[in-house]
Amino acid sequence: MKYFTILAPALGLLASASAIPLEERDDVQTVHLTFHGGPAEYSMAIPADGTVHPTNNGIAVNIIDAPDYNAFYQCQFHTQGDATLASSISPTGVNQIMVGPPAPITGVSCQGMCVPTYGDCYRNGQYVGPCCAGYCAANKCRPWVSPF
Repeated sequence: MKYFTILAPALGLLASASAIPLEERDDVQTVHLTFHGGPAEYSMAIPADGTVHPTNNGIAVNIIDAPDYNAFYQCQFHTQGDATLASSISPTGVNQIMVGPPAPITGVSCQGMCVPTYGDCYRNGQYVGPCCAGYCAANKCRPWVSPF
């Protein structure tokens, strides 16, 4: 009987804890991209939900700016013809994707999440995610270029 008086409250706590539903998140990150082709450019803001979003633009793109998302690793860019994509960083610290030879981008799909600048890339020793626009140092996402 003594064990029952100890076990009953513990089982009650366990049952109530398992009855709490896990938090479901429907929100996804928004990816902001600017496509440059010579003097022309256009911008898109798309959800990182894995869906292919058509660009509806025929500009031969040579640079894609991705200031707030790790687009080189977490997005797929569909080109018209063969083109090679390479990761780069602008002198001001903006993530860029170089497209060569310049080609129209017909569609973009992005998936996943990334950690904003000065967010925790590690928390309690556990990896949180890749940095959106920089690198992980001392458990925080740091910008590519120092603001000072």
